[in-house]
Amino acid sequence: MKLICISDTHGDHDQVQLPDGDVLIHAGDVTGHGTERETQQFMQWLGSQMHPHKICIAGNHDTFMEAEPETTRRFAQESGVILLNDSGCEVEGVSFWGSPITPRFFTWSFMRDPGAPIEAHWDLIPSHTDVLITHGPPYGILDQVRRGEFAKEHAGCTSLLEAIRRVQPAVHLFGHIHEEHGAKKVAGVAHFNVSTMNDGYLISNAPVVIDLSAYITGE
Repeated sequence: MKLICISDTHGDHDQVQLPDGDVLIHAGDVTGHGTERETQQFMQWLGSQMHPHKICIAGNHDTFMEAEPETTRRFAQESGVILLNDSGCEVEGVSFWGSPITPRFFTWSFMRDPGAPIEAHWDLIPSHTDVLITHGPPYGILDQVRRGEFAKEHAGCTSLLEAIRRVQPAVHLFGHIHEEHGAKKVAGVAHFNVSTMNDGYLISNAPVVIDLSAYITGE
């Protein structure tokens, strides 16, 4: 199974050149301003792609998706998109789980306070998950944001890191931190920051193509 992975397109999804694959995945921040119109247009665009399966989650910029979950689900269903929100699906024997939740930062969407409020979401991740999709990274893994000209700061979630150690998915996909696009394997888990925009909010990174046979035995 070949995964085509993008994230953080912020309304500019039609600028992305998508290669062929089996499952097209968007890891959140699908809109620029979080409006209903943007949300519906994105779902229609995603659903129109030729990939047999389309999966997406929301991100912290996707205000309408948090405020109106039922309408958002309808938009997704009408477009043939699998929308994951602390939920999972199975595609050709591979188990996927997705969550839009990130640690609180100002008043963006789908954010939770540290400790029990955010851990309640990570506790839902099933132990049999093959591919985990979250909007944000775990602490210390492709999660550094620039703070000034030279300083950097880790913005990932420590509780998510603990959950990943428990679940041990084969692959973890996320975005959120635009400047940390890349891949890193940690304790047997292949992590991919698949942010499509750079930190200047320009589409600059090609979709990440992942052949699951390299990570899941028997795939």
